[in-house]
Amino acid sequence: MGIFEAFRAIGYITTSVPFSVQRLGTESFVTVSVGKAWQIYNCAKLNLVLVGPQLPKKIRALASYRDYTFAAYGNEIGVFKRAHQVATWSSHVAKVNLLYLFGDHILSVDVEGNMFIWAFKGIEHNLEPISHIVLDGKFAPTCIMHPDTYLNKVILGSQEGNFQLWNVNTKKKLYDFKGWNSSICCCVSSPALDVVALGCADGKIHVHNLRFDEEVVTFTHSARGAVTALSFSTDGQPLLASGGTSGVISVWNLEKRRLQSVIREAHDNTIISLHFFANEPVLMSSSADNSIKMWIFDTTDGDPRLLRFRSGHSAPPVCIRFYANGRHILSAGHDRAFRLFSVVQDQQSRELSQRHVSRRAKKLKVKEEEIKLKPVVAFDCAEIRERDWCNVVTCHMDTAEAYVWRLQNFVLGEHILKPGVEIQTPVKACSISTCGNFAVLGTAGGWVERFNLQSGLSRGSYVDKSEGVNCAHDGEVIGVACDSTNSLMISAGYRGDIKVWDFKRRELKSRWEVGFPLVKIVCHRPNGLLATVADDLIIRVYDVVALRMVRKFEGHIDRVTDLCFSDDGKWLLSSSMDATLRIWDVILGRQIDALQVDVAITALSLSPNMDVLATTHVDQNGVYLWVNQAMFTSSTCINSYASGKDVVSVNLPSTSPAENNEATNIEESNTDGMHVKETTGRPKYDQKIPDLVALSLLPKSQWQSLINLDIIKDRNKPIEPPKKPEKVPFFLLSQPTFSGDVVFRPTDLADEESTGKDVELQSRTVGLPPTPFIQALQSAVESKNFPAFTDYIKGLSPSSLDMELRMLQIIDDEDDGADASTRPELLALEMLVDYFIFEISCRNNFEFIQALVRLFLKIHGETVRCQSRLQEKAKKLLEIQSSVWQRVDKLFQSTRCMVAFVSNSQF
Repeated sequence: MGIFEAFRAIGYITTSVPFSVQRLGTESFVTVSVGKAWQIYNCAKLNLVLVGPQLPKKIRALASYRDYTFAAYGNEIGVFKRAHQVATWSSHVAKVNLLYLFGDHILSVDVEGNMFIWAFKGIEHNLEPISHIVLDGKFAPTCIMHPDTYLNKVILGSQEGNFQLWNVNTKKKLYDFKGWNSSICCCVSSPALDVVALGCADGKIHVHNLRFDEEVVTFTHSARGAVTALSFSTDGQPLLASGGTSGVISVWNLEKRRLQSVIREAHDNTIISLHFFANEPVLMSSSADNSIKMWIFDTTDGDPRLLRFRSGHSAPPVCIRFYANGRHILSAGHDRAFRLFSVVQDQQSRELSQRHVSRRAKKLKVKEEEIKLKPVVAFDCAEIRERDWCNVVTCHMDTAEAYVWRLQNFVLGEHILKPGVEIQTPVKACSISTCGNFAVLGTAGGWVERFNLQSGLSRGSYVDKSEGVNCAHDGEVIGVACDSTNSLMISAGYRGDIKVWDFKRRELKSRWEVGFPLVKIVCHRPNGLLATVADDLIIRVYDVVALRMVRKFEGHIDRVTDLCFSDDGKWLLSSSMDATLRIWDVILGRQIDALQVDVAITALSLSPNMDVLATTHVDQNGVYLWVNQAMFTSSTCINSYASGKDVVSVNLPSTSPAENNEATNIEESNTDGMHVKETTGRPKYDQKIPDLVALSLLPKSQWQSLINLDIIKDRNKPIEPPKKPEKVPFFLLSQPTFSGDVVFRPTDLADEESTGKDVELQSRTVGLPPTPFIQALQSAVESKNFPAFTDYIKGLSPSSLDMELRMLQIIDDEDDGADASTRPELLALEMLVDYFIFEISCRNNFEFIQALVRLFLKIHGETVRCQSRLQEKAKKLLEIQSSVWQRVDKLFQSTRCMVAFVSNSQF
């Protein structure tokens, strides 16, 4: 167990697995794969409605029907009802590549040519396939499809280029079509009977008539690559949409037998799926570039336009930073996109606009990637001037200028910051001042210059005349930083020199040498600490004011990729290519925790509230979130996480926040070997602080209603008396109801009515009726398990709890005296007082027990006063109650004194 626990992954939309679309009522839903989990989006707004659990392997195929989702992973098929897995089909020996919904059955095909038919109705009893078909040995299936009106028949395409018609009921191959000597990648049925379309690896689309085995028409993609997706329109327009490996969507007119329109920049990668919605001019497409898009055909020229979309990074992000008090994350990746992810609501995630990229690309007839800015290598942001002017500065790969962004409008700013040096070199580092007015840039040629963000004009450069060259450093500037008062500016060069400048005068104040080439620097502005990483893999922390090294951390065995200070400056987080994340205590000067993940971390950022950590990883397109458990546990537990030599191995977060990843503790010994110890679950800590009370966490209305129950009943009295029910014939027995409706009762109840009084008398003489309340109370007293009784009464409503307590009243006054001590009601009251004594002494469920004691004394106060046995227990209850209140009141007094002292000190 480490300080940071895996929470969830964001930024994943879809992967290279075809989606599954289904219609429920008037709404349509699409199920997509996101690696080892699946997600369901509502097609009306493309908002996320359901996330599936994490599977042991990556999903290879999907199918859906109503509340059921079928996911093939490895050689197994998981059956899910909503988000819960209800069955696992494991008859396949090879990997399953295809899943197809066929009526009330699911067809599954593996890579070795085995096709199984499964029935998912009554899934609890149908864990075995109802049929098994073995395909030909030289037939490698690639796609499956059911032609309309062909009963119990499916079409299977192959890598060899031929396709076959099978009857799944009789398990017989009906016909073998020769094909076109090219691998078939996809197939789809058309609205016309006997006609299907097949896409081949040579870029050709064949519209074929199955009945006569004749080709109707053939279309050819102009771009190279295979045809990977097909879909027919069903809204009356004779259209066929096709997609290929180039990311282009082509729309063909079947009546005119020609190309009607082309969406050139539909996706940045291979198109995986296409789907025309039934009787709608809307086309949905998904691609391996981590995006889903919907296109509508409503223009006068018939060309489609983008209706709505959801997308994430199509290439791994390399820079991240928390923004807006931890509610959003700024992310930049190799896909030339600058994105804003929402931690709270996924719908608010978006890509920052680069000023009409699509329009300019279409006008110039080039790809959008050629117009977009180059990948971001570093950026900085400031929230203080968000409403006034641009508040984000980005440095781009091999670009000699920096760009500014206005986050309030999510667009690229109007200014471009160009350092005024004669020899133009790429900008490598940037930093925004605390006031949000200035941006400092550092270039690969050693030039450092300051700019005004409002006007975009230069405000001078920092030059070290002792270097012999007209620049700040003799070599690349790997980092710049500003202090919290705009009095100092720190710059670091690749050759290991760190310089401190006067921010306003731009004069060099001091410098020191690290002794090794520097890789990265991070400054914590409030306490003036500067953390540096050099090629020797040692993290050094310097005091900028005192100009000396204060801490030195060693432990990484590979290149350090990123550093991050906590907001309070007590922790320093570092990530490395050795796939470890280490947390260093700056005050104690030692490592307090270390995590080892499956994939190396490339960038990290800790939220200002220190509750969430965000990381990016090698070859991963998403952003992963980790929860800081130290924020929700006692500070004394931090020492138990790790001793400095231990490493906790954890899995990456999944897309579902409900997933719990089991950890493996790796204990490093002094020898060359490593001892691995697996833990079966998380340790539970009792974080109750002495002399304090624990609340019940119940809603305030539930325990406060016990006190004001009389007022509530008086307020809810009926305004009118109940109406008399209509008379019924004398020979029909009826029973009164609250609604006034006539309800007839059977004749056998009339016989039981005569014996009801005898049963009631017998129960009062023998003992109390065995109600669940009495049974739970007696069981708790006998087994000394009072928390179980507490959980039971917490589930009761205030009126039910009041009724249970009133049923214990001693009604017969003439039984007082010696005989009253043996009454069952008195024994139940004694058990209740014992329960109150135990709960108050343990200081658990404090406010709920106080309200319950008040209700108990209000109902049974007179009985307690008259019975000596109850008086003794009541005195003990009073003593414990007084001692607990004294402790609580003493803590309240000390807290009030502390608050008063702080308030007076502020004035």
